[in-house]
Amino acid sequence: MAFGFVAFHYPAPEHVEEFVGQCHQVAEAARSQPGFLSVGVWVTPDGEAVVTTGSFESEETFRAAAEVARELGATPEGLSDLEVRPRQVHFLLSR
Repeated sequence: MAFGFVAFHYPAPEHVEEFVGQCHQVAEAARSQPGFLSVGVWVTPDGEAVVTTGSFESEETFRAAAEVARELGATPEGLSDLEVRPRQVHFLLSR
């Protein structure tokens, strides 16, 4: 069963481009992980949120990839120094 996520991040307006760049670095690292299926980095039309998506073959392969992301400085929950409010993360299972 595939495991995925959708995360809404809220960087300060002056940090959106920097935050997007960091998301792309994490996405590139995820692409090289076993069990990787897909990843996306999106920005809402109003520019208020950066939305990241990803899917992996299983929750275990996601968790392993998340460790790599943490090594790059990605925080699993809460706020990074660039965000102005807590992110919203939703985990998904394929059916």
